[in-house]
Amino acid sequence: MIQEYQLRLLPEQASGEEAIARFIADEKGFDVRTIRHVRVLRRSIDARQRTIYENLKVRVYINEFPQDDPYEKTEYPFVGDRPKVVVVGEGPGGLFASLRLIELGYCPVVIERGKDVHERKKDLALITKTHKIDSESNYCFGEGGAGAYSDGKLYTRSKKRGSVDKILNVFCQHGASASILADAHPHIGTDKLPRVIENMRNTILKNGGEVHFQTRMTGFILDNDKVAGVEAVRIPDGREVSFRGPVILATGHSARDIYQYLAASKIEIEPKGIAVGVRLEHPSQLIDQIQYHRREGRGKYLPAAEYSFVTQVGGRGVYSFCMCPGGFVIPAATGAEQIVVNGMSPANRGTRWSNSGMVVEVRPEDIGQDDDVLKVMRFQERLEHDCWQQGNMRQTAPAQRMADFVNNRLSYDLPESSYAPGLISSPLHFWMPGQIVARLQEGFNTFGRHARGFLTNEAVLIAVETRTSSPVRILRDRETLQHVRLEGLFPCGEGAGYAGGIVSAGMDGERCAEMCAEYLGRE
Repeated sequence: MIQEYQLRLLPEQASGEEAIARFIADEKGFDVRTIRHVRVLRRSIDARQRTIYENLKVRVYINEFPQDDPYEKTEYPFVGDRPKVVVVGEGPGGLFASLRLIELGYCPVVIERGKDVHERKKDLALITKTHKIDSESNYCFGEGGAGAYSDGKLYTRSKKRGSVDKILNVFCQHGASASILADAHPHIGTDKLPRVIENMRNTILKNGGEVHFQTRMTGFILDNDKVAGVEAVRIPDGREVSFRGPVILATGHSARDIYQYLAASKIEIEPKGIAVGVRLEHPSQLIDQIQYHRREGRGKYLPAAEYSFVTQVGGRGVYSFCMCPGGFVIPAATGAEQIVVNGMSPANRGTRWSNSGMVVEVRPEDIGQDDDVLKVMRFQERLEHDCWQQGNMRQTAPAQRMADFVNNRLSYDLPESSYAPGLISSPLHFWMPGQIVARLQEGFNTFGRHARGFLTNEAVLIAVETRTSSPVRILRDRETLQHVRLEGLFPCGEGAGYAGGIVSAGMDGERCAEMCAEYLGRE
């Protein structure tokens, strides 16, 4: 017999399958020995009151065991002899586009400028040791894209663009925990996601697709107003190569050389608004105490607490972004003379710190009235360079205690931080753009009134957070998803300006694959 129940439990009652089974047995009058398995279908935490509850939807197997996987499996045929599609970039947009192409009977040829997840990890470790950035292998470039080593959070509001469940199920099929299908804010973890990404790549290869690492696109192969492939260069030896087929362009939000190429080639793009600010890092115990409304914080059974803040200041949004409970702040620059910070969390969210981006909306008109399509990108570059100069021209990040920043005071010392390359005290309130500083200060005052203890000098601001999204949108037709002028080009995901995270990029990748299949079917 299989039964489903909606439950509202104390954290200790929901701490595992055995605890849930004992509760159900007591509540429903079952012999607990007859409950063979409990599958959690939905889980969320209600921490609005002092007594905290977990809301669960569970499927209970009584005197029988599950006969199916906890996820829906996708079948992938062999496509090695099928028409080819060039996929530029192996982040979430490119990965899910490639897998969907295989589903539909087409052969993806993936080119990725960075290295595979294992080799890439070695270059990330060198950033802290040498304070130098490999411009082709870093926290943004390489297999898995910016999300691979930047947390693996899977929450999105873009549910109208595709099936969130499909994306999550594909992750599970490739090794992610089935808990992501149940959790309100699913999270794989930066320590688990690389293995999942490697398994996705192996699915592509096993079914006849191609993956070419350390291969950077340099331009399109054009046939009148049709994209017929890409020109590229092999980074290790500089050898020029080409790949033929329609192109799904999924380069991620930091491929500035691609934006420069598009602008120089008069391929239609437009400046897009971004959000800019800092990484705000608190002791995780303090965030747990604030969010769970109790001195002991999360205790033994609750996860590290999350928060989400948003307000309007001077007609622009000020909000928390990419919150990482129990996580790290990481150096996410993609080139020399830049400092960029981001956040990540391991699967257990077990570090002593919690961080989030605290950012201010910046629109193209805030930067100037000129018609430079790359002006938002240039604004990013200037701010990242200024930050590098303030950081002693290393990856040592400029930082300031939170209350000091709000009150325009220099921090004479800094708290211990998760940011491995190190911090240097700097008057962020003085050198960061005035409209960013003023709005952050007012936003922090607002957030501090809503959550007592949040605005504190125990927290530190680490500069600078600029890579929240693409500074450019590559124009495409709303119906066909092809570029507005170039047939056979499908701008995709975050880098094209049509997604904002792993799941939304994955969904956009699937949609681009479907439209590309329709295009090939018409040829």
